[in-house]
Amino acid sequence: MKLYRALAVGKRVLRDVINDRRMILLIVVTPIVSMLLFGYTFGTEIKNVNVIVVNEDKGVFNSQLNVTDNISDKIIANVNRQILKIDYMDNVSEAVNKVKNGQAYGVVHFPSDLTSGVYVKAQNSSYVETAPITVMLDKSNTEVAESISSSLNDAVSKTVDSIGVTSALPINNDPIYGNNFKLIDFSVPGIMSFAVFAITVELTLISFVNERTSGTLQRLFISPLKESEIVAGYSMAFCAIGTAQSILILGVAIAAFHITVAGNIFIAFGVIILLVVTSQSLGILISSVAKREAQVLQFMPPLLLTAFLLGGIVWPLEGIPSWLLPLSYVLPPTYAVHGLRSVLLKGWGLDKIWLDILALALFEVVFLVLAMLKLKRWEA
Repeated sequence: MKLYRALAVGKRVLRDVINDRRMILLIVVTPIVSMLLFGYTFGTEIKNVNVIVVNEDKGVFNSQLNVTDNISDKIIANVNRQILKIDYMDNVSEAVNKVKNGQAYGVVHFPSDLTSGVYVKAQNSSYVETAPITVMLDKSNTEVAESISSSLNDAVSKTVDSIGVTSALPINNDPIYGNNFKLIDFSVPGIMSFAVFAITVELTLISFVNERTSGTLQRLFISPLKESEIVAGYSMAFCAIGTAQSILILGVAIAAFHITVAGNIFIAFGVIILLVVTSQSLGILISSVAKREAQVLQFMPPLLLTAFLLGGIVWPLEGIPSWLLPLSYVLPPTYAVHGLRSVLLKGWGLDKIWLDILALALFEVVFLVLAMLKLKRWEA
């Protein structure tokens, strides 16, 4: 082997890379953006979680200070308000309905004799509390539920230390959703959505660019076919493939991992199919920018990494900084993940996930229209 020949080849390859501005972006910008996104996403604690407090604690009147001592108020005061966003209600059933409708993640109920029971316990160790603090959580999102529990336990611990009570305050956990859930129940809907999105976009990109570089697309342009018919034809083909993949992915998730299926499996399948349709339209749109197959690889890493980190797939949206959240809401997988988890883990129907369905449908329409307009430019 001649070293100078190998150096000449290497020099030519480097020159080609440097002359391709898209490749420079992939090499330089993508790693920097990826690390920033990863750090800001997973390096931030979960914040602003909606929790409803039903406080019936009557407290104990302190005649010496002429004030009513209320332990529940002390606990609430010790709660980290950056993590928990507290609303107050008077009725436990109505508060639980808020959680069931997705308007809050949990309910904390302080019983009427909480304070009196604690003081009686302090004087009589044989006294058994009959009314503990009740925490009712939506555990379908494991990270958020753990954050609520941890924040509340810290507040209770600080309160116990401040009032000098030796025994811990009783807490009763009563899940609204997610009783006996496993971590995989939360993870699989996100991974399914990401797999469908990634495979469909990549397959569409590669196939459409191949059609373009081989001249097939140009031959279609000179045929009597309209741009809408060309896009619709490609969409139907890719959707058929995506549907088959969706059946396989959902089937493996249920059969191999025994994930929880609390809702209608056909609605869940419908959400996946809608994501497939949206993803292939996005693939067709992006392919209009890629001139050859090699450039397809330049688009995939930033797109997939952004969707993976900001789409709620492995980390809840509540853990994403507020200034990054707008980016999450322009990603189709965000709505598919929320819809799938709501159906599979909570048993929700179309009446409760219609916003996710509408968002995915709007993405599909916008991507298809833009793809058709781009085809007109090609043809011109």
